[in-house]
Amino acid sequence: MDFNENPNIGIYCRANDSTVFLQKSLSKKTRHLLGSVLGAKVVELTIADSTIIGSLLMLNSHGAVVTEFADTKTQQLIASQGLKLFPIKDVINAAGNDILANDKGALVHPDLKPATVKRISDTLGVPVQKGTIAQLGTVGMAAVVTNKGCLCHPKVTKEEKQLMERVFGVEVMIGTVNHGFPMIGSGLVANSNGAIIGNMTTGIEMGRIEEALGFL
Repeated sequence: MDFNENPNIGIYCRANDSTVFLQKSLSKKTRHLLGSVLGAKVVELTIADSTIIGSLLMLNSHGAVVTEFADTKTQQLIASQGLKLFPIKDVINAAGNDILANDKGALVHPDLKPATVKRISDTLGVPVQKGTIAQLGTVGMAAVVTNKGCLCHPKVTKEEKQLMERVFGVEVMIGTVNHGFPMIGSGLVANSNGAIIGNMTTGIEMGRIEEALGFL
């Protein structure tokens, strides 16, 4: 699918196994389809007057990390979904771009401050490791991980892949989205129940996604 003719759906949406946070202004049909495929409640919001929810928010089943620029109303809306919330106050604060997490662990941008890493661990309720994917610190966009599997940037190194498998407790596979784009998180939103994919994604890419995330 696309959002208003934009296939980079992962930038505008973020999900765990029970809730989908979605940019405002999309059609009722789109919202219904998202909720149905992901088996989750759809919650519309903006963060700091922006629609790029996927870039500014990261969550698992226990908690959520959001940019400190989210206003009080937005923070309350996120927390009302049963999530412990941490507004990240760091030079690096685009949480969705810089944190990758499931219910077993989290990988974060290597330049985050130690105090920030500790707060992320406390909020998400999981151990946290600093690291890169394909030598990129923006780990939240270089991969998508669920409690069933992980798909990541095709240039991931052997050492990075081994670290990810230890952190997340799932097999890590490589792939692309939207006809060859390597930043998986920009074009894929997934949880344990299902996945939505940018509409430029090819059949071969979709097969890889289904295999990596355990839907075959």
